[in-house]
Amino acid sequence: MEFDLIILLKYLFLGALQGITEPIPISSSGHLVLAQHFMGIGTDNLSFELLVNAGSLIAVLLIYKEDILRLAKNGISFAFTRQEEHKKDFRFIMYLILATIPAGVIGVLLADKISVKNVYVTGATLIITGIALFLIRNLRGRKRDGDIGIKDALIVGFAQAVALVPGISRSGATIVAAMGIGMRPATALRFSFLMFIPVSVGGTLLSLTDLINDENLGELLLPYMAAFFISIVTSYISLKWFMNIMAKGNLIYFSIYCFIVGTAVLIFA
Repeated sequence: MEFDLIILLKYLFLGALQGITEPIPISSSGHLVLAQHFMGIGTDNLSFELLVNAGSLIAVLLIYKEDILRLAKNGISFAFTRQEEHKKDFRFIMYLILATIPAGVIGVLLADKISVKNVYVTGATLIITGIALFLIRNLRGRKRDGDIGIKDALIVGFAQAVALVPGISRSGATIVAAMGIGMRPATALRFSFLMFIPVSVGGTLLSLTDLINDENLGELLLPYMAAFFISIVTSYISLKWFMNIMAKGNLIYFSIYCFIVGTAVLIFA
């Protein structure tokens, strides 16, 4: 019973870690690598990663449900009626789709080569994330949803592809790119997390066979489910908190955090 409790606590911790770090620009994948190296509580199980990522996806869907419903309604309406007032939302959807292509293609072709779970790589990439956040800390662009173009979508899309490397934060890379090309913080944040949805859904669908064929699923069903639900709760809380941080322009704190953690990893690993 004691061993089972330890396993449950391990997966609860990893689910919470994923949930807390996924929305904020400090790299959830990097922190899972560090947890495995320094605490010995990581997991190489793809089906587990699928579950906790799906938990973060559900949290994003809940927070942005009004935007998603509006975009879907107006996008479909424009596709059939060509009503001018819905054109902006239709174009926004097209740019979101375009922005997901780079990460999708690179993820399929080069996933094994770029997703290297190396603690030194993670330390270095955390420092890179910190530098990028520092450079855009004071930017306050003017581009709103309707001002985004093809070039903007591709730039942010390639930034998301770069974040396939552990230690490069997905939210950090996309927000840095979006704000760097002049998006307002609120627009950058919304575009970043709406981009996360199709990529996460696609990854989940492609990985379902890993979950179905997981030999440990029966034995670890309770820890898996516990981690899944805790990742939903912590992702929701973390994203809501990060939205408030973005509104106040306090990205410098995440930059400092990445500098400190990345440097400490390179020194002590």
